[in-house]
Amino acid sequence: MIKRFFTIFILTLLLMVSSPVYSLDNSTKTLEKYTKRISSKFTRTYCNTSKFGISYEGALAFAIGETNKEFKSNKLNKFIDYSLLKNSIVDGLENNCQIYDFPIISLEKLEFD
Repeated sequence: MIKRFFTIFILTLLLMVSSPVYSLDNSTKTLEKYTKRISSKFTRTYCNTSKFGISYEGALAFAIGETNKEFKSNKLNKFIDYSLLKNSIVDGLENNCQIYDFPIISLEKLEFD
């Protein structure tokens, strides 16, 4: 009798005190980190490709293709602010690769739909 009462008490306690489960939270901090990951991937790929002596167009096409391939199936893609992403890429290219005349319009094909 005491075991049964103790078991029912513990089960009731577990059911009452359980914490709720929330769906995926798309906070601004998560989106900023995701945008930074995309930007650094593109920047690294473009810098490494251009250092191998590949032309501007070839390096750009390769970096866009590799970045699209890696991030195309993420659920956060529909929340990306593309103007912020493109500015972050240009800043990364200036800081890491010393490429100061990169046209932002050339990043139009970088979309994850």
